[in-house]
Amino acid sequence: MSTIQTNPNTSVTNTAKLQAVLNRQIAGWSVLYTKLHNFHWYVKGPHFFTLHAKFEELYNLATANMDEVAERLLTIGGRPVATIAEQLRLSPIAEAQGQLSAEEMVEHVVADLNAMLDVIRQGIHEAGEAEDNATEDMMIGFTAALDKEIWMLNAFLGK
Repeated sequence: MSTIQTNPNTSVTNTAKLQAVLNRQIAGWSVLYTKLHNFHWYVKGPHFFTLHAKFEELYNLATANMDEVAERLLTIGGRPVATIAEQLRLSPIAEAQGQLSAEEMVEHVVADLNAMLDVIRQGIHEAGEAEDNATEDMMIGFTAALDKEIWMLNAFLGK
């Protein structure tokens, strides 16, 4: 499979950097998917019904984003990380640890979505450097969706 580039002067280094940041996103979405399942299954308290549904919505979003990034990476000639070990090594997200309150779970999700935004913004930069407008556009769309999720979760927390 050949690498798609919009400009023949785009360097192999720029493409490699873009592929690396896309793999960090795949890893992050994968770990976040599992973490959100943990929260979905173990949330307790008066906000159970609200958060149980919200965590499911978010792990479905993580799955869709992970797949979209992986397919884009394959399209541009990369190889998505596809093992748990690789994903844990590359992820900007840590696994869920211990028992958390519902509010602590939401705080973790906000921090994790912000971590994903950081990696996505790196991806936007690298896509620009590689002159890959399609990848850049995909990630810009992710930022708008995550900004909204973060705003809503912070509103839940009273922030």
